Amino acid sequence: MANDVNRLIDMLYERIEDAKSPALKPNMSMVDRDEMLDLLDELRAQLPVEIKRAQELLAAREKFVDDAKRDVERMMRQADLDAKAKVSDSEVLYAAKEKARQIIARAEDRSRQLYQVANEYAEDALARTEEAVQAALDEVKESRVRFRSASSARMQEARDKLDGKIPEQTDGEG
Repeated sequence: MANDVNRLIDMLYERIEDAKSPALKPNMSMVDRDEMLDLLDELRAQLPVEIKRAQELLAAREKFVDDAKRDVERMMRQADLDAKAKVSDSEVLYAAKEKARQIIARAEDRSRQLYQVANEYAEDALARTEEAVQAALDEVKESRVRFRSASSARMQEARDKLDGKIPEQTDGEG
């Protein structure tokens, strides 16, 4: 899905880069408004999918942590049962408790590592999504400013022609 978001952003950039410049305005571009809006609608539709994927990762991480805790508890119960089933000699009991403590420590350490990795991945995915959305939004804002400027200039040019300030061209254009 991230590829879809990136593909849509690439398409927006491509359309804007390939846009034709109006006469006498080489630094302005004209884009097909409906096409740009369609691409932005597609982008908007894909973003919730990316966010849902990040939420699913967080949920999977939580499930893994819960499963690990349950496994630790099960191992503790089993270690406790094993210790009770054996001779209750203090050395055997101490060894069983130490082994259980080590198992718990390893499971907790692994749980912390997985929690950190999942958090980093989710943070990275959300940051990339935010950057993509911000870049698209910035491009749209820039296009709107260029569009308004070009539109305003054309309106003023038309007013000036109507007021007779600018002579109409007679070279066959019109």
